[in-house]
Amino acid sequence: MNKEEIQRQYSPRQWSHRMSADDVVNAHVKVITAGTERARGLAQTLLNVPYGEGDGEKLDVYIPSTTSLDVPLVICIHGGYWQFLSKEEFGFMAVPLIHKGVVLVAVDYDIAPKGNMDLMVSQVRKSVVSVIQQYSHISGLYLCGHSAGAHLAAMILSTDWSQYNVTPQIKGAFLVSGIYDILPILSTTVNEPLKMTEEVAVRNSPSNLVPQLKISSSSCHIVVAVAQHDSPEFRKQSEQYCKALEAAGLNVTMEDVPNTDHFDVIEKMIDGDYRLTKLLLKMMGKD
Repeated sequence: MNKEEIQRQYSPRQWSHRMSADDVVNAHVKVITAGTERARGLAQTLLNVPYGEGDGEKLDVYIPSTTSLDVPLVICIHGGYWQFLSKEEFGFMAVPLIHKGVVLVAVDYDIAPKGNMDLMVSQVRKSVVSVIQQYSHISGLYLCGHSAGAHLAAMILSTDWSQYNVTPQIKGAFLVSGIYDILPILSTTVNEPLKMTEEVAVRNSPSNLVPQLKISSSSCHIVVAVAQHDSPEFRKQSEQYCKALEAAGLNVTMEDVPNTDHFDVIEKMIDGDYRLTKLLLKMMGKD
């Protein structure tokens, strides 16, 4: 592929079947912001809880009103190509989850240009450590990430936890419309604020780290989801990453979601009857 085609393939807004490139992004921000406001009206919340020393190292907790001891917790990592959006728009998934007694934690990290790729990966890993230290009584820890957030969630799965003095028992991961080999990004405008070198991209590409995944196939179920109207390259990335996980003997399911694009494939997780929401609830035994 020439540079123009790579740029087009890695511009999700160009592939929506519903609306124009600019409209689909504006609509996405509007929908998930409104959804997060709705979630904050429904749940008990702890907002801007620090998980580290940095200004960007904060998380929001959405707590169901339940007396049950069987409380699973989902850590959500927002997308936005590592340079856009925040936890402020990513609490919307709490809407169907809190009704089922599930805690949702939306994580912030320092997006570019303030943050670089190594820092962002380090921050989301640190957020997991903080969550399991603060919520040691949870019945299961699950990850969910969209787009760049799916990349960061996959990097969490690839963590060598020995340096953190904890080993999170991650029971499931939902990776939605993610990028798992970030080398192609180097030749696109996406990399302008990120300023990644090839070396940085290689060490932060989950596809290169599958051999060192420390999770066991029996305890963690990974769902790799992709939208029907994601670009061919995004779709290929999900398929190849799924195959690599499968080849490594991990418990992985590929979900090709019909009639969705890169944006509404995650937006629809505000709906309890949506295919991916039902799959997540079933994974947690909350269907």
